[in-house]
Amino acid sequence: MTKAPRVDPFLAGLRGRCPDCGKGPLFSGFLNVTAVCAACGRNLAQIDSGDGPAVFVIIIVGFLVVFSALFTEIAVHPPIWVHLVVWLPLAAVLCLAMLRPVKGLMIAAQVRNKAAQHRRDDAA
Repeated sequence: MTKAPRVDPFLAGLRGRCPDCGKGPLFSGFLNVTAVCAACGRNLAQIDSGDGPAVFVIIIVGFLVVFSALFTEIAVHPPIWVHLVVWLPLAAVLCLAMLRPVKGLMIAAQVRNKAAQHRRDDAA
């Protein structure tokens, strides 16, 4: 029998908390995952989300910003400098704002699904 999680790991991950207990901080910096949860002692050092969070954020923000820029261009026809002043900073801010919660969500999914790093050594 497996025990039920004490908290919803996905909500804890979105909030930047330990996906196991929901109390300790998940990050020690902006995107650095803490080695051990301060509240429950879970080892978080081996968890690696890779490039997944960045890819999802780029796809989501890229769709929103490009769609909005194209809609604005068709509807209003502003000069190019308006696009540069509006859409480039908006894309940067949205990417930075979404990266940490999405990384927490990916880490929570790994914890929830008991994902492990596998290694294959081909000894020939």
